[in-house]
Amino acid sequence: MTGGTYDASDITVLEGLDPVRVRPGMYIGSTGSSGLHHLIVEVVDNAIDEAMAGYCTRIDVTLLADGGCEVRDDGRGIPVAPHPHDPTKSTAELVLTTLHAGGKFGGNGYKMSGGLHGVGVSVVNALSARLELEIDREGYRHAIAFEKGGNAVAPLKVIGEAPRGRTGTTVRFWPDETIFDEVEFRAQTVLERLQMMAFLNRGLEIRFADERPEHEQQQVYRYNGGIQDFVRHLNESKEPLFKKVCNYTQSEDDQEVEVALQWTSSYHEAIFSFANGIATTEGGMHEEGFKKALTNAVNRYARARNLLKESDPNFQGEDIREGLTAIISVRLMNPQFEGQTKAKLGNVSVRSLVERATNEKLAEWLEESPKEGGQIVQKALLAQRARVAARHARDLTRRKSALDGAGLPGKLVDCSSRNAKESEIFIVEGNSAAGSAKRGRDPRTQAILPIRGKILNVEKARVDKMLKNAEIQALIMAVGAGLADEFDLAKVRYNKVIILADADVDGSHIRTLLLTFFLRQMRPLVEAGFVYVAQPPLYSTLVGTSKTYLKDDAARETFLAAHPNHNKPFERLKGLGEMDWDELRDTTMSVRGRTLLQISMEEAALADQACSILMGDDVEVRRRFIQENAKDVRFLDI
Repeated sequence: MTGGTYDASDITVLEGLDPVRVRPGMYIGSTGSSGLHHLIVEVVDNAIDEAMAGYCTRIDVTLLADGGCEVRDDGRGIPVAPHPHDPTKSTAELVLTTLHAGGKFGGNGYKMSGGLHGVGVSVVNALSARLELEIDREGYRHAIAFEKGGNAVAPLKVIGEAPRGRTGTTVRFWPDETIFDEVEFRAQTVLERLQMMAFLNRGLEIRFADERPEHEQQQVYRYNGGIQDFVRHLNESKEPLFKKVCNYTQSEDDQEVEVALQWTSSYHEAIFSFANGIATTEGGMHEEGFKKALTNAVNRYARARNLLKESDPNFQGEDIREGLTAIISVRLMNPQFEGQTKAKLGNVSVRSLVERATNEKLAEWLEESPKEGGQIVQKALLAQRARVAARHARDLTRRKSALDGAGLPGKLVDCSSRNAKESEIFIVEGNSAAGSAKRGRDPRTQAILPIRGKILNVEKARVDKMLKNAEIQALIMAVGAGLADEFDLAKVRYNKVIILADADVDGSHIRTLLLTFFLRQMRPLVEAGFVYVAQPPLYSTLVGTSKTYLKDDAARETFLAAHPNHNKPFERLKGLGEMDWDELRDTTMSVRGRTLLQISMEEAALADQACSILMGDDVEVRRRFIQENAKDVRFLDI
């Protein structure tokens, strides 16, 4: 290996906000949609910190008509006086232009906050084409603006009196399109975050407005019940075992915990944890403490009530958590997050706090609620039996696969390549679609697996029943990497698992059921980006001598608006089985085609939620869900 010189001139020193623009992923996770929306999160989190400190009662978030975002709070306002570190700059300018500058490293600014590194709002500044800051403080309104790269246009100055003695901070920013893959905010993503923050901050009012043309809407969130209301909201589309929501709090020294939980008839747990209002999506010490104490508390209760006999084995944690919806919210002075995106909490002390609180408070609640306690134990008993039955079913599936040699389903039309990196499998609906797909595929790299109708809704079936389903067995054997905790991504036979269902309502339901199955039972497959949706078109028409395919009715209307003189007929393609192999290959069988959508964890989770709602018994909830999301492409046309 040869190389050039390596001396002092090769060392680059990044100053100010340059590190953020050079490596934005280190600070916001990605430059895709999640990173874009993380900008709003960072600004809102600062306002939330003011609310947690007791100084902010209302936050307004507005998506501006020109593509920017405004976040306004009625907190104390960022300090405006010159800072001792650099007397030539106001404190506000220093906070906006200097990494690791903030009020969360000590002093009397904040006792508890979501900030850890002091880079939040300065990162937003660095990644914005323009940022405007207004501060109402000490009777005056101060303003400063920053251009691309976070450079101040002019020093902070007073532009008038604060209206009616108001205090607070207003941040307006426009994301830099040279940094992000896209700069259009998605209202639903913002609303989900804001609603969550309102749940976590009892009594805080959060107002949202979208001023963009054809997107106009307003929403107000305020929950006096806090995380108890959060649990009820999450279980709205489910069937709770009982009406009560167990809720307890405990505090000590410089940390506190609040927990709310309720069991449903579902077979899956839904535990969400937060630290200082930040969603810890990868869990951490607070979740560990909760799960351990929950298992101990319920087992002790079952033994004391003789609901578990002396000869019976203890419940495992998964038995007790089946159907559980729980919110764990902790607040502490010095949170130890892993990474700037704060996905996991590492404070050992908070594990002890949550464990003690759950052991004591949950035990008290169970004693005071014998009817509900009995229902929890009975559900755990059923889950325990199902777990044992599922283990036997898995063993049987393994033995069957071993006896069958490769263990591949008979209806699988496999590809000739054995290189998983270039191989893909299309899951199609029925034999007629399989016939069309077989003729349109590349037999070397593309496999076809037909499934019969709508597969089992795994959201409403325990594992033992699921493993007996023929279509589920075929999916497991075709992917070839096992299931659930035993799933091994290294054994996956195809690096693209592509759902190819019809463009009608039944096809949407099938896509949802399949996505729910992959999310619940093959989660690493989704996390690795191996799951795709090939969206077939609903219409075709001729433009000159070329055939154009249109996804749905909305696409046809858009086409007609762009081609007002178009007079050729539209052919409706009702199902994949009705398409000839040229049409199928041209529209959905090419993995490089624009119609192929890779499924992210967020989209899979939405499909999971949609499945639970659409297959539920509550007609009103189902109707409202469809009405609210009918035009949302991320729900895959449900």
